[in-house]
Amino acid sequence: QVQLVESGGGLVQAGGSLRLSCAASRNIFSFNAMGWYRQAPGKQRELVAVITGIGRTNYADSVKGRFTIPRDNTKNTVYLQMNILKPVHTAVYYCSASDSVDHYDYWGQGTPLTVSS
Repeated sequence: QVQLVESGGGLVQAGGSLRLSCAASRNIFSFNAMGWYRQAPGKQRELVAVITGIGRTNYADSVKGRFTIPRDNTKNTVYLQMNILKPVHTAVYYCSASDSVDHYDYWGQGTPLTVSS
């Protein structure tokens, strides 16, 4: 059973930066893709960023130029680097991983982020 463990959430002021971590129990290059989702209060879960096994990245339009999804294969960890944060970024952030091409098979427990104005 694959485990994904997120960390790094918390409270940050608007304009600040934060990096979330997602440690996987399996070689991250073995996944078809890994992604970060978020769910804000009262809203549906939405995709924020994804990185494929070969390193291709894609971002939601709302975070392009502001967030990146680097990874460290020596630590089997994927990150979400978030810069110039705004209160609208407040949400629970989830790490996900897929062996499939059309859905995510594994999910972390989520880590909350609150951005204060």
